[in-house]
Amino acid sequence: MTERLTWQCPIALSKKEELICKKLKTTGKLFVFLRQYRHIIFNDEINERLISMYHDHPKGKPPIPAAQLAMATILQAYEQKSDAGATLDAMFDIRCRMVLDSLDNEEAPFSQGTLCDFRHRLIKHNMDEILLSHTVEVAKEVGGFSYKSLRVALDSAPLQGCGRVEDTFNLVAHALELLIDCIATVKNCEQQTLVSEIGAKYIGKSSIKAALDIDWSDTNEKANAITHLMDDVNLLKMWLTKQASYVVEHKAFKESLQLLETVLSQNIEPDPDGGARIKQGVSQNRLISITDQAMKHGRKSSSRTINGFKQHIAIDMEYKLILATSVRPANEPEHHASIYLKPKVEKYGHVNELSIDRGYLAATWTLDLHQQGYKVIAKPWTFPDKGLFTKKEFKIDLINKEAECPAGNIARIQQGKEQKAKFKISECQNCDKKTQCTRSATGRVISIHKHEDLMQDLKEYTGTVNGRAAARERVKVEHSLASICNRKGHRARYRGLRLNEFDLRAFKILCQLKI
Repeated sequence: MTERLTWQCPIALSKKEELICKKLKTTGKLFVFLRQYRHIIFNDEINERLISMYHDHPKGKPPIPAAQLAMATILQAYEQKSDAGATLDAMFDIRCRMVLDSLDNEEAPFSQGTLCDFRHRLIKHNMDEILLSHTVEVAKEVGGFSYKSLRVALDSAPLQGCGRVEDTFNLVAHALELLIDCIATVKNCEQQTLVSEIGAKYIGKSSIKAALDIDWSDTNEKANAITHLMDDVNLLKMWLTKQASYVVEHKAFKESLQLLETVLSQNIEPDPDGGARIKQGVSQNRLISITDQAMKHGRKSSSRTINGFKQHIAIDMEYKLILATSVRPANEPEHHASIYLKPKVEKYGHVNELSIDRGYLAATWTLDLHQQGYKVIAKPWTFPDKGLFTKKEFKIDLINKEAECPAGNIARIQQGKEQKAKFKISECQNCDKKTQCTRSATGRVISIHKHEDLMQDLKEYTGTVNGRAAARERVKVEHSLASICNRKGHRARYRGLRLNEFDLRAFKILCQLKI
């Protein structure tokens, strides 16, 4: 069976393939590259590892070479096609047929179900990460790249989730609907029968807001609507106490009930005046979508919100190769992504320079490299000047624990939970630069960052000609990420972190192949 699954395809181009490649030399370089180097991309080792994913493949079912499906997945990512679209391309697009070694076949070499199954096997065995790492080696072999130390740059971009974002009413109603559906399946009965037995008024309605039928601009009516919805929840909970153990102990039931409890705890709280109300403030890690529970609400900037994820990449600035990718929830601080990027990057060599934006400054990786004497390139944190001297106008002496203001006054850096340099009231009141420095009646205070040594080094370096030039070089990672976003869009194709990580890795493979 292994022999039948190995993709045996010719290396030399046929006359027909030579003609196709000649026509594609300006507008179809990817297809030409994949055809010329597919034997390197899917070498014997990669072939065997792909084949190993099918150890449970049903006997007697005609197998399809796993490497051929992997090639189809690369083409699918490039063209941003659905499984059905990729299958049709394998039948009608002569460029895809050439790459897939099926020019002489009238039918597609695989079905869309087979392609979908392959994607899930790829993820289950983490082969997409292995393929991604392998493309670095392919790029090095084809492009002649070689390095022992790395100059790395990091960047991130928003990725809007594809799940439906819902407000509190719809979240609760959706979670209730899933729970009722689960109970009906376990008990093998109709949902409407259950709703009638429970005595609920609003569960199972096609639109919870239409069923409540209130003036949604009226605060009092909205408050009453929450109480009415919670009445249904309480009726359901009372009904559950009387159910048999085979229902309440069922795994799917427990998961659905836990989802409902999570939604309720994050969105509803008791009203001091009686009943229930929408929770004040936003709960940490609040669910914003039932259909994709990995989606989170976050921000890329003060004016740019994200409902979904952030996608991160790390590139080698010498050759502009993408070394690592990561997709994380949108509410997670950017520097947390470095935990996932660092081990992937370090597989290729030692990092002696890291170029980042301010979002990654708090990363342990950044701090460790700086403490070890390696170069970190970033703009230090700054604060609004409000028309006054900013912190960069002050000289910070960490050795002598002193801060000097623009007027030449000295303040000691005070140790404590938060380090500060507080200038004397008398000096500030009598200073001829007071109007440019502070409006406080108690004197100017400078906050000292817990990693002030890093901030000062960044300030000094980016203030030089060489430092500014090095900072501008980070545009390489911005261009790489923009290229990915322009082709795959800013909206997720899949639900969940892992599938969207797979999608980002597929684009990394394309970029690695110098497309």
